[in-house]
Amino acid sequence: MGVRRQRTKNPPVLSHEYLIQNHADIVSCVAMVFIVGLMFQVSSPIASLFVAMQHNVTVNGSDNTQMNYYTYGPKDSLAIFFYMLICVVIHAVIQEYVLDKINRKMHLSKLKHSKFNESGQLITFYAASAIWGADIIIREAYISNINALWEDYPHAEIPFIVKFYFVLQIAYWLHCFPELYFQKIKKEEIPARLLYTSLYLITIVTAYLLNFTRVALCMLVLHYTVDFVFHIARTMHFGEKQELALNVFMVWNVLFVIVRFSIITLAFLTFWFGLGKTNQTSINLLTGNFNTMFIRITCLSGICLLQVWMMWNFINFHIVRMRERDAAASHKKSSSPKKKQLKIRDSTADSNHHNSATENGSVRSRGRGKKN
Repeated sequence: MGVRRQRTKNPPVLSHEYLIQNHADIVSCVAMVFIVGLMFQVSSPIASLFVAMQHNVTVNGSDNTQMNYYTYGPKDSLAIFFYMLICVVIHAVIQEYVLDKINRKMHLSKLKHSKFNESGQLITFYAASAIWGADIIIREAYISNINALWEDYPHAEIPFIVKFYFVLQIAYWLHCFPELYFQKIKKEEIPARLLYTSLYLITIVTAYLLNFTRVALCMLVLHYTVDFVFHIARTMHFGEKQELALNVFMVWNVLFVIVRFSIITLAFLTFWFGLGKTNQTSINLLTGNFNTMFIRITCLSGICLLQVWMMWNFINFHIVRMRERDAAASHKKSSSPKKKQLKIRDSTADSNHHNSATENGSVRSRGRGKKN
């Protein structure tokens, strides 16, 4: 018995259970190799390829000042790999020190437990990404000057903060694939998670490679804000705070529709009107100019179809909810007369039983009187 207990606590090295239980420690050790490599002169050039942003260029400003900008290239894959490891470590820290402690107090079922963990992780990511993205938008004056979304295209040379933002976005959504294995996600939940993770990844990578980072940043901030509200409401629902959850869900319903139309409006302004003024006949890979009719129509169609698909699922979800409420209400109405009939039958049965008992008592008393 002692050997079996020891095996369950300490699974064999390189087994599935060992990797799942210790994946955060293993990944953090790999990440530390690159960080420690920055401290030594021999390994610093190699380690910096993974930690620092690459493909920087120097641009002369209007006042003869030199400014550092960045483009994308094959070396970005090394930085994406490193920051994907960091995302795995942060994911494990949030899970162990925040979500697991809350789950122990709530005593949720396995399905609700998995959904609560998913919402808890996404709340942290959506909040950080939305706040950070909004700060970049304000600094770069994309709101005050909406024309900046398409003027001076191609936006091949981007500031450091914008490049770092998109590298982290790609790294986060890539790390979601191994997390399906590390978190032991059930087979029924995997298709839905794979779907939205792949959609995020395809959209962000496409905008990054085609130099549409400005409009993509604005759309991501809008979308992340709405999803943040949704997952806040879902965690409240699992926490049995139904009144607050209903109020937050109502806010999400309104924001969801507004953001869908806002994203479609931004897409039309950028791809149809703005970039349409400087349309090119062919792609120029040297300058990073992808402003052709085919690419613009493809991007615009993809964004609009994605928003329509999300709106369609939103409407179907509420239709199903309305039908369930109507069915529950009709079931209550049909069950209420049955309950009344049962109460009447019970009351009549009790009265009959009482009458029979009194009659039997009187008969007995008469019989005793006769005997006497």
